[in-house]
Amino acid sequence: MVRMTSCVLTHNVNHPYDLGLPLTGKRRKGTETMRTFVATPKTVSRKWHVIDAEGRVLGRVATAAAKMLQGKHKPSYTPFIDTGDHVVIVNAAKVKLTGRKDDQKLYRYHSGYEGGLREERAKIVRQRKPERLVEEAVRGMLPKTALGDAMYGKLKVYADATHPHQAQQPTSFEVA
Repeated sequence: MVRMTSCVLTHNVNHPYDLGLPLTGKRRKGTETMRTFVATPKTVSRKWHVIDAEGRVLGRVATAAAKMLQGKHKPSYTPFIDTGDHVVIVNAAKVKLTGRKDDQKLYRYHSGYEGGLREERAKIVRQRKPERLVEEAVRGMLPKTALGDAMYGKLKVYADATHPHQAQQPTSFEVA
């Protein structure tokens, strides 16, 4: 025969995780808590940055741009809000690829028809459309979601040193 006893929740003072708070979940009078800051679309302030890619390694330029597009360089970074800045990359035609990537790296695209897969070497892509090298490198480092698409929309890449965004007063960003 099993005997049933009623179990009553009591405040155990000897419990190792006892913080001295009442069990009701209410806070003591006079105690204040710090709240975690969460950015909202209204509180986000965006700046413009220019990265000169001349003589810089493609991956280093792309990672710096991806971090700024996501907003990870800001203390107000929130993963589910687009807190990133606008990034302008100039001199994309003069970006450096290490090793033999000019001859070996392949860029693929598809026409949409059966058997329509096309491949081009990085050397050919640099001659035809040099912005594509940087755009694809940065796009691959951003989230593959609608939020990532919004971040990618703030990226502007130009093959030469001129760009039409002087009115936004961009600050130059140096990449190692």
